[in-house]
Amino acid sequence: MFRSISHFFLCLIVMTACERTDSRKFENSSAPAPRAAQYHNTRPQMAEAEQIASLIDPYKLGTLRERGANPRIQKVTAILATARAAGKSPEDITHEAVRKIGWAGTAKGDLTAAAILRNLDIAEKLGATTPEDIDAMRRGNAATVRKGPYIGDILSVDHVIPRSIAPELDNVIANLELMPLRINQSKGNSIGDRQRSLARKLHAAGLLNKPELTE
Repeated sequence: MFRSISHFFLCLIVMTACERTDSRKFENSSAPAPRAAQYHNTRPQMAEAEQIASLIDPYKLGTLRERGANPRIQKVTAILATARAAGKSPEDITHEAVRKIGWAGTAKGDLTAAAILRNLDIAEKLGATTPEDIDAMRRGNAATVRKGPYIGDILSVDHVIPRSIAPELDNVIANLELMPLRINQSKGNSIGDRQRSLARKLHAAGLLNKPELTE
């Protein structure tokens, strides 16, 4: 079992590093891909970008009830997992979605894109991208953790900076993160280094109005 939230994320980082090493070994042993295959065709990805842009539109998010953005995190993750399975680039799709909401080249856009892609990575590392899981997430429901010590948990949506401390971040995509339910429930409302670091970034990007959280 993970000893803490920081241990949970450390394990994810180690898993990612191992997978990247294996990937490089495979790539080095394979013949170079045809030049045309080295470039993404963005046109087929426009539909996914449109869908995600609608889900992360800040004006729409601002009208939602408490925790109203949580199902949208699930839906965005399902769209990107499906796109990756079809050979499309989640990174390209995400950045195009950010561009469509008018945040391209901004700090808040970068933070939003990073959070979206991190959630996809978390879902994949925890084995929560089976067809059954993707179907659930497309409907705004939680996937199931299928790898690691939290197998069987639902993959819930956590507020990195607790909503009890910063209610204005309740439906801010950059503050929402997928997490096994048991870790989420044990997290509490404490503010640590990670939360303060994110608070500084969100404040600088104009997404957080509480400067005291950055101290």
